[in-house]
Amino acid sequence: MTRIDRPFRPWRSRFGLRSVRTVATACALLTALTACSADGGSASRSGASAKRPAKRAPVWRTDPGSIAALGDSITVGFDACTVLSDCPEVSWATGTDPKVDSLARRLVAHPATHSWNFAKTGALMSDLPDQIAAAADRKPELVTILIGANDACRHDVGTMTPKAAFRTDFARSMTYLRRALPHTQVYVAAVPDLLRLWSEGRKNPLGKQVWKLGICGSMLRDPDDLTKAAQDRRAKVRDRVQAYNAALAEVCGKDPLCRFDGSVFDYRFTGRQLSTWDWFHPGAGGQKELAELAFRAITRPQR
Repeated sequence: MTRIDRPFRPWRSRFGLRSVRTVATACALLTALTACSADGGSASRSGASAKRPAKRAPVWRTDPGSIAALGDSITVGFDACTVLSDCPEVSWATGTDPKVDSLARRLVAHPATHSWNFAKTGALMSDLPDQIAAAADRKPELVTILIGANDACRHDVGTMTPKAAFRTDFARSMTYLRRALPHTQVYVAAVPDLLRLWSEGRKNPLGKQVWKLGICGSMLRDPDDLTKAAQDRRAKVRDRVQAYNAALAEVCGKDPLCRFDGSVFDYRFTGRQLSTWDWFHPGAGGQKELAELAFRAITRPQR
């Protein structure tokens, strides 16, 4: 019989069906590393696939719709209006007194219903989580924190909160806050310079008599004692406050929605800003200055 030749198929006869499958399989397996070309070769992956878009940094808003204030006696206006009493109406954070012009009055459209003060006189850093828990129920857009003076203002330097414990408590508080309020902005004010409080308050004879009742013994005890031992004691308190502020700045700095304000420690206040009841806590004038410092920090454009 005459042999009938099969049609000439140069591509298939050259590679065969098995070879075609092999090339296709190879391309599939190597796609993650190279891009197969139309003729079974490979091309550089450079530019073949787009990079994943970088995550956008959270945007700091300068016009929060609500504020919750946390902290100690400073934030509830202790001794600012009457002796041994809180006076929240002059609080730098949430006060209603127009002479103070608090943050809430400056920033919040409806401060009467959208600002809350959870600060407590005598509060330590270790008390901050309880205040955060109370604030979380309100879901504020901004939380202010001014706390730490009581950790240094103890009976004596030996009973001040250790630096490591202070940092640990604040870091734990911030972790808790961020879990409860993932999108809330946080303003953290530095602990005030207690040494300057001593140097300014001691100029008033009545103030020194009030200090004998036991206010901040580690710094204010024996205010007229200028011996080396007394000066060293006060220096230790100041050093501890600076360590606290370093911890506040470090922990806050790791959170893109947290701003630390060191100006509260640096501010050169005078006796005119102190309470006329104890010459230690801020009076209404001091509360006004604190509100101004915080307002500047919070409304500063994001860099």
